[in-house]
Amino acid sequence: MSQAEARPESESVGTVIVAGAANLAIAIAKLIAGVISGSAAMLSEAAHSFADTTTEVLLYQALRRGSRPADQRHPFGYGKESYVWAFFAAMFTFVAGAGFAVTHGVTTILVHEHSGDYLISYIVLGVSFVIESVSLTRAVRQVRRESRRWQTTPRRFLRLTADTTVKAVFLEDSAALIGLLLAGLGVGLSHATGDELWDGIASILIGLLLLAVAGILAANNLSLLVGRAVPERLRQEIEQELAGLPEVERIDTLLTMQLGPDDILVAAKVDFRDEATGAEIEATADEAERRLTGRYREIRFVFLDPTRSLPGATGTARHTQARPSPDAGGDPEPT
Repeated sequence: MSQAEARPESESVGTVIVAGAANLAIAIAKLIAGVISGSAAMLSEAAHSFADTTTEVLLYQALRRGSRPADQRHPFGYGKESYVWAFFAAMFTFVAGAGFAVTHGVTTILVHEHSGDYLISYIVLGVSFVIESVSLTRAVRQVRRESRRWQTTPRRFLRLTADTTVKAVFLEDSAALIGLLLAGLGVGLSHATGDELWDGIASILIGLLLLAVAGILAANNLSLLVGRAVPERLRQEIEQELAGLPEVERIDTLLTMQLGPDDILVAAKVDFRDEATGAEIEATADEAERRLTGRYREIRFVFLDPTRSLPGATGTARHTQARPSPDAGGDPEPT
């Protein structure tokens, strides 16, 4: 992908705007249908869509605030602020959407009697499914483009990407379609049996679905806020680039960190050739930065620290960033 192409955050902004507009229109339609029909599942779906709309507003804020350029007080930029807003978005989904759906579903099972028309619920559910499918299609296209650029699978890209906005839109739109199916099933069973139990159960299941999505997104944003390393395969490629420089004997320590969705920091302790002059070391450091930033546009900062050889040390890497194990909840790499 050339430097002339649109930056990822520009495409993410478009994805978020499309998803937000779709969710707002759907939320209003579901609310009207829920009030007219009296369906708990429809009202839960309305709450779901209103929560998603608010989430998109927060994600848009995340993109705008996180993309501000670095300044004297924030020399590494504002990328991590995007994770703060994305975390707020996940928490809002958890509290507003899931909380309402579960509570309303329980209330429906205990005391509610259906008092409206089912037809409008079916119509709104069908139209909503089409609109949500359009929004999800855009998110899927972005995921596929980005996964091709990183030469990985869409599933792996979604699991490891630091762009929490596209991950949030994809998961929320997927959950929205599943929620619509659950709502349709609940309304249909209540219509067929005359028992509002099914409508209430559907509402509770929608709430649990939202809880799962919110939990995944919250955990992901917390990991990035703490300071997550790049995926293991990318770390290995960075190490190979540095180790391949002519004046480099080996890489003693390599550390990486996601500073934002499109900002990566690379720091390394490097053992240079004993015969290398100061000028050669400086030239090698400049070449390292050119290679890495040229190959990966997300890499913004490269720091190399010359270090002495240890007695008996051989090979290319004495100690590098620890690789997370599946048991520790990290990303099992490489594949």
